[in-house]
Amino acid sequence: MRCALSIAGSDSIGGAGIQADVKAMAAVGVHAHTVITAITAQNTCAVREIMPVPAEMIEEQFKAIISDSEVRAVKTGMLYSEEIAGTVADLLEDRSMPFVADPVLIAGVGGALSDDGLVRALKRKIVPLCDILTPNRHEAEVLSGIRINNEDDARTACELLGKEGTMIYLKGGHIDSKNVVDTLYNGAEFKRFEYPRLERAGHGGGCILSAYITAHLAKGYDVVNAILNSREMIQESIATMYAVGKGNKIVNPMVTAQQDGTRAILTSLDKAADKLVKMLPVEWVPNPAAEFGYAAESPKGPEEVAAIQGGISASNGIMKKNGNAKFGASPHTAKMIIASMGQDQQQRSAIGLAFTSDMVSTMEEVGLAGIAAEGKGDAFATISKAMKKNGSVPDAVFYSKGKGKGVFLLGTDPDDIIRKISLIL
Repeated sequence: MRCALSIAGSDSIGGAGIQADVKAMAAVGVHAHTVITAITAQNTCAVREIMPVPAEMIEEQFKAIISDSEVRAVKTGMLYSEEIAGTVADLLEDRSMPFVADPVLIAGVGGALSDDGLVRALKRKIVPLCDILTPNRHEAEVLSGIRINNEDDARTACELLGKEGTMIYLKGGHIDSKNVVDTLYNGAEFKRFEYPRLERAGHGGGCILSAYITAHLAKGYDVVNAILNSREMIQESIATMYAVGKGNKIVNPMVTAQQDGTRAILTSLDKAADKLVKMLPVEWVPNPAAEFGYAAESPKGPEEVAAIQGGISASNGIMKKNGNAKFGASPHTAKMIIASMGQDQQQRSAIGLAFTSDMVSTMEEVGLAGIAAEGKGDAFATISKAMKKNGSVPDAVFYSKGKGKGVFLLGTDPDDIIRKISLIL
């Protein structure tokens, strides 16, 4: 496992600082080591208190990590004081790994995260030492000494900050423009990165972006590709911000991991459907199709339940998968899965099959439990009521609708559905 190091402050609300860095690096597939520089008492509304960690303890944290693990890249965030910045600079002076510095001065929720001497220490010790500096508009203004109102100003600030060879990645989120324009300066040329402007950036965005960049560097990416990949990720992270309190929303550092989970759901369902096409008896397929679904964990509604588009149908004895897995493709199946998850959150998959006369007895023989759901009105209310009365989610629900009969086979995931169908067959 590749490892990277974050040297930063602790955020008690968990949206920025060390807590955000650990999650962001994990989303890239990198293990995060941590050196805590300060403990903050803050929430989504304000920073209430800051307690800096003694320089001796910062040094001991660093030495404990370096003596035991190969650190592939390092980032700094909140350093708070001139003394801490000097200590960290001394520790990193002879490093062999890439060093990303996020010059944190103000919290996303408001409030200073530095004492009076930090800016001086950043200018003298951290900026010349790091490989990449990732300031926002305010930080770049403070460190360069100029006002930044447009792209030309941003480029001038980058030249001033990078005059000793440091690469500068100036984030444009706080610069007034239609789209967000970030500027990368490598000492010889500029690269311009333009992205659609989303909702106002929430708590933790700067920490998360620099952590993404550091993690990509730890995985061996070159600087430009590390930034490109990280910038795409932070765009999604901002787009999926969530609320945990009464103030600013939290930027979502785990969006890629969540997307990986989403892809896994679709892939699992597609593979299982391909198997069912080869194994389902024609008489088990209802008209017009067998609907097959798989839900995300704790789905908020049918849009978070995936299903095979068009289901699995049988025509002239030929089985066919009519489409690929897609979220929201079958509200009918989604209702069934959500009803079963109301009894047991692990029961996230279901398939609707035609009823056959020997199915009940065969299920009993192989140890699968089924219940009957009969009643008038909404079928899913009747099924949900039957499961509540049963006290648990069965393997199957047999139901009647008009003159027709059907079966919902339930399972924890698509592979569990395959297993149960194999037993019945």
